[in-house]
Order: sequence, then structure tokens, then C-alpha cells
Amino acid sequence: MEQSLILIKPDAVTHHLIGAIIGRYEEEGLTVSALQMLRPTQELAVAHYAEHQGKPFYEALLSFITSGDVVALILSGEDAIARVRLLNGATDPQKADAGTLRALYGEDPMHNVVHASNSSANAQREIALWFPKSETSHVPSEG
Repeated sequence: MEQSLILIKPDAVTHHLIGAIIGRYEEEGLTVSALQMLRPTQELAVAHYAEHQGKPFYEALLSFITSGDVVALILSGEDAIARVRLLNGATDPQKADAGTLRALYGEDPMHNVVHASNSSANAQREIALWFPKSETSHVPSEG
């Protein structure tokens, strides 16, 4: 079993899309292993988006992700990372395949309703940031 971190971003939360988004993942056979709603701190956002530091969109990205509530969840399933990324679609909603979450609900490359881990290593790093071990001892590990 593989795990992926998903963030339902402030734009999706504001537009009442939490249930629709989680429902799509569950319809595809993925399992929600952990879930929480929170407003990310600046420190959490900086740690999460560390690989984008220095890029032109970095400050706007931090500002957006900390602008409202986010639903963070861990999805588990066979090939979860690849399956989630297919369901999400391309980062730019205008380039996302029809029927994907970003094509359906996204506005632009920043306001694209969801974030998902892009690799197993990134999933482990992101899960540790958003779900510290003390809070997720019940989450099944990969393997």
C-alpha cells in the first residue's frame, strides 16, 4: 500500500468542494487514512513549499496556502500517488484533462483546488509535516 498527502486548498474549501473532492478519491478505491482541517501557519507553509523557495511565485504561494482553511488528508491504496495525480489533472486547470478535479474546479495554476505528493519520498516528507507521528500512530505504513 502506498500513501499520498493531499491538501484541499483554501479555494476549494471556500467553494464547499471538500465532499466532492474526497468522494472522487473514494470512488476510485482510495482510502482516507487520516484527515484534518486547519489553517496552515507560515512556518508549515515554508517547510511544505521549501523546494519552491526563490521562484517568482513562491511568496504568492505562501500567501495563498495560509489565507484560509485547508483540509489535509492521507490517502492510501495501490499506486496511490500515480492514481491521485491522474485524478487531480495538470497543475494548470486550463491544461488539465476533462473530468479531472483541476479541470472541473480549478481557476488557475495557483488556485487549482488540490495539492498531492509527487513521489513516495515527497509523500513521506509531507505526511511528517502535516501529520506529526504523535497524531498519526494509527495510520498504516506503506508495505
